[in-house]
Amino acid sequence: MSVHIIVDGYNVIRQSPVIGPLDRQDLQLGREALVDKLAAYKRLKGHKITVVFDGTGEAVLFENRDHEKGILIKFSRHGETADSVIKRMVTREKQRALVVSSDREVADSSASQGAATISAVEFEEKMEMAAFMDLKGISPESGVDDGWVPTTKKKGPSKRLPKKKRLNKKRLKKL
Repeated sequence: MSVHIIVDGYNVIRQSPVIGPLDRQDLQLGREALVDKLAAYKRLKGHKITVVFDGTGEAVLFENRDHEKGILIKFSRHGETADSVIKRMVTREKQRALVVSSDREVADSSASQGAATISAVEFEEKMEMAAFMDLKGISPESGVDDGWVPTTKKKGPSKRLPKKKRLNKKRLKKL
């Protein structure tokens, strides 16, 4: 099952210590920086990514393109918030969706639909780690902790996470 990453654009930008200062300097610079980072992440991981921004008529700033560097860009319509657009997309995507937002309402609503959620800060860390691994030529499959480790620690149903949390964890591992 492929993962569709849905990003709450301004939420990620405003939470980021790297992109935030660009956004305060110029709104368009912040959006372009986010799209650049997402495009680099997409090249590494190959997941479908959609970024949703608040705004009316803002699409003109991206030259009326709804795709930029392989990233689908959506702007909310007049009188509509990006949060409602994200909720509508999650309703369609259900368990294939992974929502990136630190907005508690968006995260809770998405989780109730069966989508996995991750905070903006955590996702930015994952993007940075993927870029670092690509730079160093390390593949995620060549992990050091692969294989059996002898232990006397008991593993059983009492240590097992609930099914919903296991599915969420499984989807987050794909990042």
